[in-house]
Amino acid sequence: MKRLSPAATLAALALIVLALPATGAAQQPGGQPDGTVDAAARQQIIDNVAKRLNESYVFPEVAQAVEKSLRERAGRGEYEQITSAQKFAETLTEHLQSVSKDKHLRVRYSSQPIPERGARREPTEAERAEERRELNWMNHGFNRVERLRGNIGYIEFNGFMDAEAGAEAVAAAMNFVANTDALIIDLRKNGGGSPQMVALVCSYLFGPEPVHLNDLYWREGNRP
Repeated sequence: MKRLSPAATLAALALIVLALPATGAAQQPGGQPDGTVDAAARQQIIDNVAKRLNESYVFPEVAQAVEKSLRERAGRGEYEQITSAQKFAETLTEHLQSVSKDKHLRVRYSSQPIPERGARREPTEAERAEERRELNWMNHGFNRVERLRGNIGYIEFNGFMDAEAGAEAVAAAMNFVANTDALIIDLRKNGGGSPQMVALVCSYLFGPEPVHLNDLYWREGNRP
């Protein structure tokens, strides 16, 4: 696995969604019916996954290694007995991650067609209000703040959400642990999120001098 320095690239990683017709068969945990895949569908999905990876994945050599592994598995007949769309998505995810060591890289199944992503637009006031309600309900990712025995601060922080909306929550959490002798920030349930929130939280932990935290890089267009 390639090790990255703290200031190295934060990859723009692929999430691949399979939209296949539902058969009305087994109901999935998320409430959607499962679909079926035959040999032609499995091959098409593998081709599309490989194409997306080779076009967009930040490390070209990893994309090539993943494609090679998937095609070798297919050639050995490892997918021939899989007819469940949900199971096939889960199996591909396992195989993608086993080669790439990247848990951002996954395949998901949807029984409904995925709408085309349109041009970015400003959210409506109603959408902004709904987002504010959701962020407040989640307390901007801060789930628990405590002072433990031995004057140790503890913050359970479950998501890097909107920095502007969450600024007061960050300040409240950091002020609570400001006089502790050590600090634990528990990120075990944190799935990542806004780079601006990362920078805001880190601003409480570093001195006044600028610190290079990370870069965002898109392979398409070679855009850092």
